[in-house]
Amino acid sequence: MKPTGGSVAAFISDVTPAVRRRDAETLTSLLQEIAGREPELWGTIIGFGSCHYRYPTGNEGDMPVLAFAPRKSASTIYLDDTARHSDELARLGSHTTGKGCLYIKDLEKVDLEVLRGILESTLAWTEAGDDAYAVITVTK
Repeated sequence: MKPTGGSVAAFISDVTPAVRRRDAETLTSLLQEIAGREPELWGTIIGFGSCHYRYPTGNEGDMPVLAFAPRKSASTIYLDDTARHSDELARLGSHTTGKGCLYIKDLEKVDLEVLRGILESTLAWTEAGDDAYAVITVTK
């Protein structure tokens, strides 16, 4: 995966429904503040920074350091592993999860400070760069 260019603001202006567009604006500001990096489009994902990962199997690629995608059904926020955040997720508010994804239908129904903590932890994990699953090198 690589940044694809394009205007993040123009992309967000086309997001539907309106609640997802509102949440995309909020998430862009929040992730930019946490990551200290400018938002970039990676297809339909809004990413902040970039890193290269390599699994022990040899599979490798590039991904944003922090990222989210405003989908019609929910905002998808990409995390390291939702299991690592179980205590925080119990306090977050209305959401669902996948292995590495947090799905939020309405940011007004979650505790943004809890979300901030989860995102800061994900950023720290990514920047640390090495665990049992992959070697990660932050490139920007």
